[in-house]
Amino acid sequence: FQNEINEVPFFDVQLPYELALKIFRYLGKAELGRCAQVSRTWKILAEDEVLWYRLCQEEGYLLDMSISDHSCWKLALKNCRAREHMLKTNWKNRVGAVSQLRYEPGRVLCDVHCCDGVVMAGYSSGEVRLWDTRTWDYTAPVLAAVAAPAGAGAPPHVSFVRINNSLAVAAYEDGSVSVWSLLLGQEPIHHFQHNQRIQALALAPAGPALATASGFQVRVESPDDKGFWQTPATFEIQKLVNFLNLVPDVTGSPVAVAAAEDIVYLLKAEDPGKILHSVYGQPITCLDVAAHEAAFGIKSFGWLLNEPNQILLYNLETNQCVTKVGSSIGDFSCVNLHSSPPSMLVAGNRDRRVRVFDLRRGEAVCSVYGHQLGVSAVQMDEWKVVSGGEEGLLCVWDQRMGTKLWEMHARHPVRHVWFNSHSLITANIPEEKNPRGSSISEDDPSLHRKYRGVIYSYEFSVDQLAVDSVLPICRSSYDEVTGYNYNIGLAVPYDSI
Repeated sequence: FQNEINEVPFFDVQLPYELALKIFRYLGKAELGRCAQVSRTWKILAEDEVLWYRLCQEEGYLLDMSISDHSCWKLALKNCRAREHMLKTNWKNRVGAVSQLRYEPGRVLCDVHCCDGVVMAGYSSGEVRLWDTRTWDYTAPVLAAVAAPAGAGAPPHVSFVRINNSLAVAAYEDGSVSVWSLLLGQEPIHHFQHNQRIQALALAPAGPALATASGFQVRVESPDDKGFWQTPATFEIQKLVNFLNLVPDVTGSPVAVAAAEDIVYLLKAEDPGKILHSVYGQPITCLDVAAHEAAFGIKSFGWLLNEPNQILLYNLETNQCVTKVGSSIGDFSCVNLHSSPPSMLVAGNRDRRVRVFDLRRGEAVCSVYGHQLGVSAVQMDEWKVVSGGEEGLLCVWDQRMGTKLWEMHARHPVRHVWFNSHSLITANIPEEKNPRGSSISEDDPSLHRKYRGVIYSYEFSVDQLAVDSVLPICRSSYDEVTGYNYNIGLAVPYDSI
C-alpha cells in the first residue's frame, strides 16, 4: 500500500505522488469527485487537503485561514457553499430578523454611516452614538463631545458622521469636527474648528485621514508617524463644495476628489489646483470614488438639451474620461462605484429608476422602476441591488432578472444603505431637523416619535444566532404600539419576560 501511494498508477505509467498532485491541481470539484471513484489510490489523491484548500481559496471562502486550520477542507468548502446558498435564499424570501437601532433623547436623526456592521449615528441634540450589529447583546455607547464653554447654550446639531475600521468622525453645525479612535475609548483624540458651516466631510475607507469642506476651503487632516494630528494640505477653490471623497489605497499624502457646482477637482498636495472636469452649465449631481476611478453624474440645462444627463467615469491616474454612460431626462441622484463588482456601476435617478451599467460596454444592463419619488441610495453585488427612495421605500431587486424581490416602507427618505453577505443596514433620515411646531405638543415625545427618523438592522443569517441568545420573538423594544410580521421576525409588545 505504501509503495502504491509513492508510485501513483497513471494509466500505463507510474508517477510520484507530488507530480500526480500537480496534475490534479488543474481539476475542478466535479472532476475530482469522478477521479475519486477510479481507485483507492486516486481517491486518496483526489481528496488531498492541498487541492481542496486551493479550491476553497479560489472561490473566496476562508481567505484568512491557513491549511492547518481545518482537518477536512472538502467538508469546509461544502459547508461554505451551503451557507452561501442559505443566505441567498433568505435574502430572496426575506427570512431573518429585523431590529431598530433606537436612541431617542427627544431629538432627530441627522446622519448615519456604517463600516463592517458598526453603525454611527448623529442627532440634533449634538450626541453621537455607535452600534455594533455583529452581536445581538450590543450596547450603544455615546461618544463624548468636546466640552462647550459655560453659557454656550444648546449644543449644535450633528451635520455629518463618518466611520471606518479605526476612526469615527463627526462634523457639527457650528463648524467644529471631532475625531474618535474606536480602539482608545469614548473621548475625542482630535478636534478642530472651521469658521463657517461644513458642507462636506470625507473619511478614508481604510486609513487615518479625513477631509472637510467649509466655505471655499478644503482641509485634509491626518496623523504623523508619532500619532500627532496635522494638516498636510489645505486647498483654496473657486466655488462651494457639494460632494467630497478621499481616494482609497493611496500611499503618501491623502488625495481628495471634490465636486463644486460644475467643477470636479483632484486635490493632491503636490498639484493643488488640478481640475478633473469642468463644463459650464453642467452641475455635478452625485459623486463616488474607487481606488483608481471617479464616477459622477452631470446635469444638462437649457441649450444643452441635446446632451442628456449622464454619468462620467474618469481615471484618476491619467485624468482622462474613460467612458460616459446613461442617457436620461432625470438627474442622477446617487451613484455607487466603490462597492460594486468590477467593471460595474449602479446609479439612482430622479426619474425613479435604478440602473446598473456595464462599464466595458458603456450601456445599461438592468433598469428597474419601483419608487414613487427619486432614488436616494443604492448598492449592488453580483446578483442583487438594494435601493432606497425619497418616499421612504426600501427595495431589494434581483439584478439579473430585473424583478423586485421585496420592499419595506418607512416615513422618511432612505439616506444610507449598506449590506454584506448576511446583514443590511438602512437609515431613514428626516429632512426637517426641528419638526416640533404649534401643532405638536412640546411636552409629549410620543407625538414627536414619527418625525425623528429610524435605523433598521436586518440579519439574514439565522443560523448565526446563538442558542442561548434572546429568541427573535422576544426582541421587542416594548415601545411599539402596533406589530408586524413580514417573515423578518416579530416586533410586538409583550409583558415583561
